[in-house]
Amino acid sequence: MRPPVAPPGWSRWLVPPAALSVHLSIGQAYAWSVFKPPLEFALDLSGTQSALPFQLGIVMLGLSAAFGGTLVERNGPRWAMSVALVCFTSGFLLAAVGAETRQYWLIVFGYGFVGGIGLGIGYISPVSTLIKWFPDRPGMATGIAIMGFGGGALIASPWSARMLESFGADSSGIALAFLVHGLSYAVFMALGVVLVRVPRAEGVSGGPGPSGAPGSPAPSDAQASGTPSAPAAGPQVSARQAVRTPQFWCLWVVLCMNVTAGIGILEKAAPMISDFFADTSAPVSASAAAGFVALLSAANMAGRIGWSSASDLVGRKNVYRLYLGAGALMYLLIALFGDESKPLFVVCALVILSFYGGGFATVPAYLKDLFGTHQVGAIHGRLLTAWSLAGVLGPLIVNWVADRQEEAGKHGAGLYGLSLSIMIGLLVVGFVANELVRPVHPRHHVHAPKEPTDDTTASPAR
Repeated sequence: MRPPVAPPGWSRWLVPPAALSVHLSIGQAYAWSVFKPPLEFALDLSGTQSALPFQLGIVMLGLSAAFGGTLVERNGPRWAMSVALVCFTSGFLLAAVGAETRQYWLIVFGYGFVGGIGLGIGYISPVSTLIKWFPDRPGMATGIAIMGFGGGALIASPWSARMLESFGADSSGIALAFLVHGLSYAVFMALGVVLVRVPRAEGVSGGPGPSGAPGSPAPSDAQASGTPSAPAAGPQVSARQAVRTPQFWCLWVVLCMNVTAGIGILEKAAPMISDFFADTSAPVSASAAAGFVALLSAANMAGRIGWSSASDLVGRKNVYRLYLGAGALMYLLIALFGDESKPLFVVCALVILSFYGGGFATVPAYLKDLFGTHQVGAIHGRLLTAWSLAGVLGPLIVNWVADRQEEAGKHGAGLYGLSLSIMIGLLVVGFVANELVRPVHPRHHVHAPKEPTDDTTASPAR
């Protein structure tokens, strides 16, 4: 499937809506916690077991992004969005069959494995294209798209809760909710497949085009409409070379630590707030817990566009210092005082999730600053293997610790004290890794062939 090239007069502002249609759909993954209590009740599962589809989905997100990143760069965003549509929606349909037949392994396989492949390919599908369309504001551009992934649960969480209320929270009701999700997202994601375009310079020459130039000036009206111009300038690093640099692995640690700390609370958000205030005079209802998940999604979404746009002004390294340092402080406040004040608990959780989302949206621009746009999509895909590990570690730490603490006779906020302390430590590790990031050594750069001079023949450089 050839990348669709923008015709003359095409506005670059039509590309973010195409990306959003995909990211808002696959962002449903962040609403998984709404399904956890019904699944645990209907299929007699533990908290750790009910997290498996989500965990496997995040693992497959990172792996499919890593292995599919080069294919996405080669085949273009329309191909990637089409693959994401088929895999993500098929995962829901398989999960529906699994819920109806009470075969939990099929839910894990469908939602986690098949749907997770759709998550990974869909997540990276627009990133490289957006950076090439918006060289003047890469943080804002990637923030717009990745904002959709964070905001997907803002729609999916109350929608899922309402469906479970209408269809019932038994296995048949869960199956019907999965079926409606799959069919609805298929239609919505198709909008992105139809709408997406690549800049004419990329489509004509096969190269990165005007929008790929790191540090290039804001494009003119002609450039914004897809007109070819000069090739990318400045440091450029291939994906093969990038993974051999210490900068890549420092960012890998930064992303892994930030995601682990955020995804643990996000995956268990609905049960967690209920547990924290279960023994108070104002316990949290199931509908209120679903509303809390939606609020977290809004913070996640706002952080992706807000903090990533701020990084264009203050720099990527500085904004990650905020994510990791202030994030550790927020976790400390929850651990010490979270069960004494609902507003404090909610505000701290919202700040943490804004940093979590901001970290995702800022990292493509951070990669662009360090490695250029030569193969930024493929490099981004490889970096997302950090998300795979974090997708296992975060929910495992929170759920496993909570299960063990419950067996020891603890309840309420006491279920989470140890896991919150672990998260603080992980954020400190990420903070140190961010401080170690330096510019990439020139030996890793891709060097353009030298042009012939007056003293040389005019034969092509080899």
